Amino acid sequence: MEKTLRPARWWLAIPALLVALGIALSLGSTQASATPAPTDPTQAYQFQGIVRSDPQTPLAGVVITATGADGFEGTATTGDDGRWSIGVPGPGDYTVAIDETTIPDGLAVNPEHVSRPFTIGTTNSQGVLFQIGEPGSFDTGGSTGGGSDEGSSSGSSTDSGSRFSWSQLGQRLFTGLNFGLLLALGAIGITLIFGTTGVNNFAHGEMLTFGALVFYMLTTALHLPVWVSVIGVLIASAAFGWLHDAAIFKPLRRRRVGLVQVLIVTIGLSIALRYFFQFIFGGGSETLAVDNSAVISFGTFNVRVSNIVSMVVSILILLGVAYFLTRTRIGKATRAVSDNAGLASASGINVDRVIRIVWVLAGTLTGLSGILYAYFVGASVRWDMGFIILLLLFASVTLGGLGSAFGALVGALIIGLATELSTLWLPTDLRFAVALVILILVLLFRPQGVLGRKERIG
Repeated sequence: MEKTLRPARWWLAIPALLVALGIALSLGSTQASATPAPTDPTQAYQFQGIVRSDPQTPLAGVVITATGADGFEGTATTGDDGRWSIGVPGPGDYTVAIDETTIPDGLAVNPEHVSRPFTIGTTNSQGVLFQIGEPGSFDTGGSTGGGSDEGSSSGSSTDSGSRFSWSQLGQRLFTGLNFGLLLALGAIGITLIFGTTGVNNFAHGEMLTFGALVFYMLTTALHLPVWVSVIGVLIASAAFGWLHDAAIFKPLRRRRVGLVQVLIVTIGLSIALRYFFQFIFGGGSETLAVDNSAVISFGTFNVRVSNIVSMVVSILILLGVAYFLTRTRIGKATRAVSDNAGLASASGINVDRVIRIVWVLAGTLTGLSGILYAYFVGASVRWDMGFIILLLLFASVTLGGLGSAFGALVGALIIGLATELSTLWLPTDLRFAVALVILILVLLFRPQGVLGRKERIG
């Protein structure tokens, strides 16, 4: 009798958990928005940022102007928290400038950041950073004038179909590797879930969004240090992955629901979570703390130290995952379940426990990927940011080989490099399309993917 009541009690607890989560998120979002940035709520596309003289000192009253080729001109003045945003009519090329006369005495703007070209393409918002400090303290050599201080670390090319140059090639190679590594963190979660359960999780993008939004709340609303916030995101994302399996997918497995029906459940879950995030945080973008790390020059292009740290962290995490899968007992059990769940169960492996661990690991990796992606696109977070790159995550998994964690890494690197290098010759808006065309071409000649194995039929 007691065993039959436990599932009912568990399901009654789920709405309470969701309500509590919603209240916590809404309180955090309200605190973070206490000083709203000037913006036009009728505009779906916008430039935004925070003007600071150092990480702890926002500058109020600074005037920012955005102009477009069609005669558009928008102006914003930073609030007490240094935030500003300018709504624009739609995708296109714009010039964003800062009024140097509104900068406080004793400070100056990097001459290369006074007026710069930007492109709004595949994302609705573009973060713009201005390097401000003491006069004469700026390194002005070789900046490409991209979406952030070092040129293109925001992940968006500012030059649609620009001519090829070696300096841009180096910058795009670095940015593509950075993008590929953060894609790999999310793609490995997808491929592990697919390998152990056979489910393509279309709600995986919302795991990425969840990590970015939690990081935004911890750093902006609660003003916690970055390293504490990262740990908090990892814990929250692991719990989010655990909740996915415990509340939804394990009960579906027990009822032996077909994979097609489970696939539809993931699509519905994706939509529900996406608009839940929109309800809590609104339909616009929120800006994270400005990246004021040092800039290192590599010949003809500049790279921020924070981006190097991001790549090193990604590589270390990926090496850790590789060690986990190949050297630990749980990792070997995960591979056994992925290869043949029935045989693994017959040999004494607790399949449900392995799947639960996979969901927790996938949530953790994807939450970290959300933080890195938020800074990659200009230190901004959105309610649908994970959905925007969901197709690229699936492309990485499919290109590398479904069910292969190492294939997901290779596929993500190919997608990241192809996405960024294509902007040397093609308009920015086509960069995602180029990656998907490569996916189609590879699958035409090798349907199992780069590192996938052929399946026997019959």
